[in-house]
Amino acid sequence: MDDTAGHNRPLVAVVMGVSGSGKSTIAGRLAAELGWEYQEGDALHPPENVEKMKGGTPLTDADRLPWLRRIAERIDDWRARGRSGVVTCSALKRSYRDVIVGACPDVVVVYLEGSPELIKQRLAQRRGHFMPPALLDSQFTVLEEPAADEKAIVADIAGTPEEIVNEIVAQLRARATS
Repeated sequence: MDDTAGHNRPLVAVVMGVSGSGKSTIAGRLAAELGWEYQEGDALHPPENVEKMKGGTPLTDADRLPWLRRIAERIDDWRARGRSGVVTCSALKRSYRDVIVGACPDVVVVYLEGSPELIKQRLAQRRGHFMPPALLDSQFTVLEEPAADEKAIVADIAGTPEEIVNEIVAQLRARATS
């Protein structure tokens, strides 16, 4: 598959979902499969955000805004250089996705959808991540699933990482040919 998943222009995929949905795993594998650049969105959080989350304090919209702008800047950098990329970001609210994606037709949201029960199981098994499982309920409370007009790719996380990535790649290819 070429750099643009069959498009004649670069494409950026924003892999979104609640903590524990598999964003880092899926996005890393997706970027590798497509040969695209990759950015772990959490690495762009200001240190004070990480400390708040480590302490079990949910972030406010004001806390998130500088982080969302940094992600948008990374996307804009890839687009300016004519590169395709994959970035992770919880992007739980439509307003957050509006900051990241804006009106860019070459940026697609990939929503990793899963039940609270499955995600709680996965979080219970995860070690060494700054996001405590106790904040998951607050993320589901805030979550605004992508609306139809956002034209997101929705991937069910119940499968294996390979199955999920294959489904996303298939949907990207379908879009490239439509």
